[in-house]
Amino acid sequence: MQQIRQLVNDFADNIAAQTRCVERGDPKAGNRHADRALHAFNALRAIGDEGRDALATLLSDPRPDVRSTAAAFLLRHRHTEARAVLEEVARGTGIDAFSAGEALKRWDEGVWALDLADDQNGDRSE
Repeated sequence: MQQIRQLVNDFADNIAAQTRCVERGDPKAGNRHADRALHAFNALRAIGDEGRDALATLLSDPRPDVRSTAAAFLLRHRHTEARAVLEEVARGTGIDAFSAGEALKRWDEGVWALDLADDQNGDRSE
C-alpha cells in the first residue's frame, strides 16, 4: 500500500513540477517531469485497478493541473467522475482549461489512448 501511495504522490508532484516548468519557460525540465509522471502512472497501471483507483484520489486534488491530468488518464476506468472533472476544469481559462478540453475532444473523437482496456479493444464501458 505504501508503494501505491508513493506512486500517486510521485505522479502528482511531477505534474505540478511540470506545470511550474512550463510557466517559467523551461520545456526541457518540464518534459523530464512529464516522463516521471508517466512512469508513475505506468507503474500504477501495472498494479491493475487497485493502482488506478489510488490515482482516482487525485480527482479531488486542489491543483487543477493535477486533478485534470489524473482525470485524463482515468477517462476509461472512472469515466463519469473523470469527465466531470475535465468539464469543470475546461470551463476555466489558461493552459489547464485548454488541456482538459483537448482530453475531452480526443475522447469524443474516439482517439484517446492513455489507458486502454486490458483487452486493448478500447472498450469504453464503465
